[in-house]
Amino acid sequence: MSEITIMVVDDSPFASKQIKDIVEENGYKVIGYAKSGEEGIRLYDELHPDIVILDIIMPGIDGLETAEILMKKNPKVKIMMLSSLCDSGTLEEIKQIGLKYLVPKPWENDVLLATLELLNRQ
Repeated sequence: MSEITIMVVDDSPFASKQIKDIVEENGYKVIGYAKSGEEGIRLYDELHPDIVILDIIMPGIDGLETAEILMKKNPKVKIMMLSSLCDSGTLEEIKQIGLKYLVPKPWENDVLLATLELLNRQ
C-alpha cells in the first residue's frame, strides 16, 4: 500500500506539530504545512496531497472559504475540518459546501485517526 500524504493548514504551529506526530505514528505522511488559507491553496497546487486537514479559524481566508476554493479546483479533494467551532451553525455551513468531516478541537487522537481512515476510503 502506498503512503497516504497529508497537508495541514492551521495557523497554530503547536497544533500542526501535534497532528504530524499523531498521523505519522500511524502510517500517514505529512508533506506540507500552511498557516493561512491563501498559503494552503498555493501549497495544495504544488503538492497535491491525498488529504487536507484544515482549521476553520485562520487569518485571511478562513478554512471554510479555503475548502470551497480547493473543492472548485478539485471536486474529489478529501478534506477534514478541525475547529473549536462545532456548533450547529458551523456544521450546517460545512454540509452546505459539501464536506462531511468536522473534528472538534481539542481532538481525541482516535477520532482524528478514524476520520482520516474514513476519508482515505472515499
